[in-house]
Amino acid sequence: MNIGLGCITQADIRFVGGYSPWFSSLPFLNINSMLNFKHLFLVSVALWSAVGMVRAQEFDPKQSYEIHTQNGLVLDNQESLDLGSKIFISKKEPHKESQVWNLIPCGDGCYSIVSPLTELGIDNSGNGSEECPVIQWDPNKENPNQQWRITALPNGNYLFTSVASGYNLGFPDAGLVAEPVYQLKPDAQKISQQWKIVKSNLKVVAEAFKTRSDNDWENERIFAVNKEEGRSTFVPFADTEEMKGDPSYTRPWIRNQSSRYLLLNGDWKFHWVKQPSERPVDFYKPGYDVSAWKEIPVPSNWEMLGYGTPIYTNITYPIRNNPPFIQGQRGYTVEKEPNAVGSYRREFSLPADWKNKEVFIHFDGVYSAMYLWINGKKVGYSQGANNDAEFNITQYVKPGKNILAVEVYRWSDGSYLEDQDMFRLSGIHRDVYLVATPKLRLRDVHLTSVISDRFDKADLCVKADVKNYGKSAVNASVRIALLDAGGKTLRTFTTAAGNLAAGKEICLPAKASIRDPQLWSAETPYLYTVNLELLDASGKVLEATTQQYGFRKIEIRDNKVYINDALVLFKGANRHDIHPRFGKAVPVESMIEDILLFKRFNLNTIRTSHYPNDPKMYSLYDYYGLYVMDEADIECHGNMSLSNRESWEGAYVDRMVRMVERDKNHPSVIFWSMGNESGGGRNFEATYQAAKAIDDRYIHYEGMNDVADMDSRMYPSIESMIEQDEQPRNKPYFLCEYAHAMGNAIGNLEEYWDYIEHHSKRMIGGCIWDWVDQGINMPGQPADHYYFGGSFGDRPNDNDFCCNGIVTADRQVTPKLWEVKKVYQYITLEPNAENSIGVRNRYAFLNLHDFNLRYVILKDGVPIAEEEFSLPDGKPGEHRAVQIPYSRYLTSEGEYYLNLEIKLKKDCVWAKAGHIVATEQLLLQKSPNTGLQPVAVSASSKESLFKVVEEEKRYLFFRRPGVEITFDKKEGKLTGIRYNGDNMLHLREGWSLNTFRFINNDVRKWQDTQTEVISFDWKCSEDNQSAIVTIQLQETVGDVKVPYTLIYRLYGNGEIDVDASFTTNDDFNLPRLSLQAFFNPSLEQLEWYGRGPIENYRDRKNAAYVGKYQSAVNDMKESYARSQTMGGRCDTRWLTLTNKAGKGIKITAADTFDFSALHYTDKDLFEIKYGHALPDIYRAEVVLNLDCIQRGLGNASCGPGPRPAYEIQKNTVYKYAFRMSPFSK
Repeated sequence: MNIGLGCITQADIRFVGGYSPWFSSLPFLNINSMLNFKHLFLVSVALWSAVGMVRAQEFDPKQSYEIHTQNGLVLDNQESLDLGSKIFISKKEPHKESQVWNLIPCGDGCYSIVSPLTELGIDNSGNGSEECPVIQWDPNKENPNQQWRITALPNGNYLFTSVASGYNLGFPDAGLVAEPVYQLKPDAQKISQQWKIVKSNLKVVAEAFKTRSDNDWENERIFAVNKEEGRSTFVPFADTEEMKGDPSYTRPWIRNQSSRYLLLNGDWKFHWVKQPSERPVDFYKPGYDVSAWKEIPVPSNWEMLGYGTPIYTNITYPIRNNPPFIQGQRGYTVEKEPNAVGSYRREFSLPADWKNKEVFIHFDGVYSAMYLWINGKKVGYSQGANNDAEFNITQYVKPGKNILAVEVYRWSDGSYLEDQDMFRLSGIHRDVYLVATPKLRLRDVHLTSVISDRFDKADLCVKADVKNYGKSAVNASVRIALLDAGGKTLRTFTTAAGNLAAGKEICLPAKASIRDPQLWSAETPYLYTVNLELLDASGKVLEATTQQYGFRKIEIRDNKVYINDALVLFKGANRHDIHPRFGKAVPVESMIEDILLFKRFNLNTIRTSHYPNDPKMYSLYDYYGLYVMDEADIECHGNMSLSNRESWEGAYVDRMVRMVERDKNHPSVIFWSMGNESGGGRNFEATYQAAKAIDDRYIHYEGMNDVADMDSRMYPSIESMIEQDEQPRNKPYFLCEYAHAMGNAIGNLEEYWDYIEHHSKRMIGGCIWDWVDQGINMPGQPADHYYFGGSFGDRPNDNDFCCNGIVTADRQVTPKLWEVKKVYQYITLEPNAENSIGVRNRYAFLNLHDFNLRYVILKDGVPIAEEEFSLPDGKPGEHRAVQIPYSRYLTSEGEYYLNLEIKLKKDCVWAKAGHIVATEQLLLQKSPNTGLQPVAVSASSKESLFKVVEEEKRYLFFRRPGVEITFDKKEGKLTGIRYNGDNMLHLREGWSLNTFRFINNDVRKWQDTQTEVISFDWKCSEDNQSAIVTIQLQETVGDVKVPYTLIYRLYGNGEIDVDASFTTNDDFNLPRLSLQAFFNPSLEQLEWYGRGPIENYRDRKNAAYVGKYQSAVNDMKESYARSQTMGGRCDTRWLTLTNKAGKGIKITAADTFDFSALHYTDKDLFEIKYGHALPDIYRAEVVLNLDCIQRGLGNASCGPGPRPAYEIQKNTVYKYAFRMSPFSK
């Protein structure tokens, strides 16, 4: 570049730099001043130094490249062949051809960015100077929309600037996995617009793509053949007496015993092949011999039983991205298992009294497509893995024995809409059963209600769909009874069908009113019973059925959500259907376990991510009380263009409509959701309209906020959340996913909720991602071993990105869940006047008098007084002052805390009396003794305190009777602490700097460190009462240097004071400053005074209270699916490590320190893969880390990192001090 004096213009500067906004944003440049001649020379120099060579190097069009973000993600077209598909940033995967690009020169320093896999180029969308996602399009290097000027930056990064718009290639927000790539208003200082260009050795040879098929399962327009329309969930009974005597009558999740119901679950004959061409084509024929076939339990996923490969992938399709076709992909599991087919057979016998009945078969869920035969005759076809499928098989069955055959395909065109972040598992995964009905059938029931503004009256509105399957017209009516929770009949009313012609269906409306209705909410889940009897012309009961129903009113007012006139915040989590042993065939017991944990840990909302749950779950949600965002089985994350393709509209609408029809009577369902991460498009507009035509509940969809009834967002930073909340939009704002709970996670949750609860304008809450680790068992391996992506040789895979649970795969309660419980709690407690605390009721419907308060006063961590009593009357939103006479227990000595617990006064359906719903800890008095107290001195100071021996000019021994303290001068390390002959340290590993940790939220690779001893000095103190050893060191980790100083003061009684200081320079980017030492294996018993008992960190310690705790060191580990740094404890005053005899060492902080005590180093935990492999790396010694400071956890596994307050600052000196003392209990 040559800038001549006197010839530069503003236009020239734009051309040379490729864009003016960057230059104008540089702190030392101003475009207007550059036009002043006297600045021209300085400008020339500045441009050279700031920009370097503006025109990039020449790129070889035959060379393949990867284009990386600064946080290690890569540009990826997700193998999509579709014109108009978005481009994404994804995790780098070896051998992934969609992440490789050719840079084709267009002249004048410009290039086209072309995928050699799809032979499509990156296009700026043709929207001019407008921020928008880029797309892929037929390559044309003459098209300026596909021309990108590549600009080299001094830091080695590159800018890609659209010739057509002048905008830069980049991504919004934090640059999360699976975000689309945009053209953005240029700002070269933003990391989100800087890219690395890396050569790739991957040779991509484009394969031919399938373009036609005659298969139903490769045709997006065929998703249901001969399938019944969707309906609400109910089972017919012969009459009301049978119905009322059934165990499922008011508990619909319990298996019913209706004479009109026949469960087909159990062992079926099963045959599995890798691809359709190998399947037993005639297996459905009655004469086909299946006696040699193995058996498989139904429901189940066949991969969980060793048939085929479980595949975990987040976004990338496990098949070639060529919808609607199912095609293999080089290097993928489908290369060897192209499209597995499971052939199922079983026999059943119809009950004799089903003669002349209509018979239906019902499948609650099948992955991914199925054909059905009865007695050798083809009945129909279904897709929609998590929608139910019902077929009328009356004409196919016969009295006595019948043969049922089901052919299930692992992949179908429906799989393109089932691209959820989960293990991809196959088979009949939910219940299969038969129901029999009379020829005149109650086909569907729709219950709604109208509640008066004063909530003193409710109308129950019933729509009963009656269908005549007979050959002649009949008269019929429906009798409806409304009963309260005690079984008392409140209203009985009848609606008549009149003369219903053969083959016709009629919708019969009816309505009844009640006064002073009991209202349903998650806090007060009151359920009425609605019984329906279908009557013939003579009044005889033809069939009966029942529904549990709750009256409640949902409104949006002032951009907030009100239920029954009360403002409600939705404190939730996303939940996948998953069980470590059974996969997606989740047992009812596990469903109940999840719901009870939700309730007991203060979660009030569940998002059924990202598909409808088993229908039994909704009865449980109604009964126990949870708010539900019911989500359609729609996610085409890997190819969002499907959402705008007309040919896919029917499939979108069908999935949504079937969910709404099935779940419409459940009071727990507060919102519908149209799916997840599928972009926007016409198909969602049609889906929205179809759902609204059935039911008027509010509709959510994060991918198209302008169509939905609320704004929604995923994983924003708090600043970004606030910015969106303040936008002038007339709708509520919801976080459908936030606080990514992968591994050791959920930092700064409190800060989110402080804003949502106390400051937001239109926020209604959010759902944490997600509830449970999707870790699964491996056939033949122990049941407590949990595996994730890649464990099964599955490709593609996203490793342990499926293990994001607040609870573990086997539903163990974790420290993360305790933190959630604390932050989500509905009663808050705060300091008030002396001997008084403030209690605020943040429930929407419960009164404070439903609870007891228990307080405990602690002195130096030890309880000294406690009491429990009832709380006074206090309505939702009200504040009460409660008297606690704590001052009588305070003395001038000691540190005092007040622990508070709010407990249920009575049993409820989800917990017993005494269950704790809220807690708090209040500091009453700080300890008057701060710092380390003076050590008692000896009587005489004339003689030397220690005998000092130096060996080999390296080892330094300080000896007194019963005490020996050893240093290694060469290594600059304390290597021995002997008390009465017992060495407290192990393997000569005293304190050394540890700057490493490995957690999912802060992924780092281990780097070998080099420690340089700058100086080692020692002397006796002037009063001859101690020896002082001063060691200056510098640790080098990669390119980062950390100078630090350790000063040891040795006392004759064996006590050692340690003063440590660490300096962070301008290049510091490490996660912790900790001193680590190995202690004697016998010192297994740990006691500490600090935060506990649960694991806690600087930004996740709300639920961990200061107290005195005990544990074995081996019990300080946590159950993380992926082994990682763990076991932290904050704000520790002192700790002891002792042997079985109670002897050992005590470490006392001058102020506080954080610590972990484990049998593993952080490097050990990094180097193994699975949490269940901890026994393989178990060390005998105790690995003790004392943190001066450790970076917060944050949520950066998918979201923002720690808040600034929890970061380690650069160019700062950090100090702490502690004392080591011999200890005996």
